[in-house]
Amino acid sequence: MLVGAAEVIDWNNRMNGNGITSKGIEIDWPALMRFKRMFTEPVPKSTEQGFSRAGITPFHGRAHFIDKTTIKVGSDTLDTRYVIIATGAEPARLAILGEEHLTTSDQFLELEKLPRRIIFVGGGYISFEFAHVAARAGAQVWILHRGARPLAGFDPDLVNQLLQAMQEIGIDVQLNIAVQAIEKDSRHLIVHASKGDTKQVFKADLVVHGAGRVPEIGDLDLEKAGIDYEKRGVSVNEYLQSVSNSAVYAAGDAAASGGLPLTPVASMEGGVAAANLLEGNHHNPDYTAVPTVAFTVPPLASVGLQEATARRQGLKFKTNRADTSGWYSSRRVGMKYSGYKVLVEEESNRILGAHLLGLHAEEVINLFTMAIQFGLRADDLKKVRYSYPSHSDDISYMV
Repeated sequence: MLVGAAEVIDWNNRMNGNGITSKGIEIDWPALMRFKRMFTEPVPKSTEQGFSRAGITPFHGRAHFIDKTTIKVGSDTLDTRYVIIATGAEPARLAILGEEHLTTSDQFLELEKLPRRIIFVGGGYISFEFAHVAARAGAQVWILHRGARPLAGFDPDLVNQLLQAMQEIGIDVQLNIAVQAIEKDSRHLIVHASKGDTKQVFKADLVVHGAGRVPEIGDLDLEKAGIDYEKRGVSVNEYLQSVSNSAVYAAGDAAASGGLPLTPVASMEGGVAAANLLEGNHHNPDYTAVPTVAFTVPPLASVGLQEATARRQGLKFKTNRADTSGWYSSRRVGMKYSGYKVLVEEESNRILGAHLLGLHAEEVINLFTMAIQFGLRADDLKKVRYSYPSHSDDISYMV
């Protein structure tokens, strides 16, 4: 919902002077939040009503295990045959002084007023997506990332293109910088950081936690139920069943499975876990082709293997790569930063991976996902008659 508003600002700025005369449009943050809540606020109530219609009884509160199959929720004790743990994720503990001054991503999404200066700690999805929204809403934005490479799950060359686009709109991304402490005075939040041997100090009105999330399983008392777990979540087998307590299944961010921490993956795993619980262990999650998108402006999308991974696996492939800012699909909307990288296996001509930056990348990546899922070859994609002109038509030039 918020990215949609940022896209309007970006589109207006890109086309200013190219047939469009800008009248200085801007984001009205309180109005945008009201618009967002029109969609989000009814969801919990309607979801619970759906549970009730299906004969599902909800219990509200923090849950924890008493023994292998008994759970306590508030004053209620639930004796069960099976349990599915699907508690999602929470912000990771950073173990820095003043950590209590950090704003979580959930809190950011409920801000009544957008502060003027914002620092995002960490260089992942949360920081990048929120930074693009905040900058186009008029805030001064920094991203402080302790590593050398932000958005590690995406192609590094396209990430570098995205960083150029961010620099142009005033987002200051600093790499190899570690946040060590946050303090608060009467007017500001003061962030103390170090870059090598150099100490740096930043002043902001808001500091947002974007440095990763972890499974929210810390207060479930898993030990009392004999449930093994690890950093990535509950340890599960190929059926998403606990390796140490056969009455327990786990799905989504709470499970140490082979899937990415994404909504479509969690939905798929939830269906697999429920089917195995009801029908016996006959179903396995399928992670063959899972697209992932950073909803920056422009969006960055990826599916399949990156070059480094394909090389480690000993695959022989060719890489098709181009900056597409000069292509019609980008020029017609003034998109200065766009590109692609597609990996094609040499012998089979199968698509191994696809990586896109640009307008509608979040849509076009789905066609590459289908190609990988069903083993389509580059030649198959070339034979498709796409609507023209369209972003999908660009695929025939990418493969």
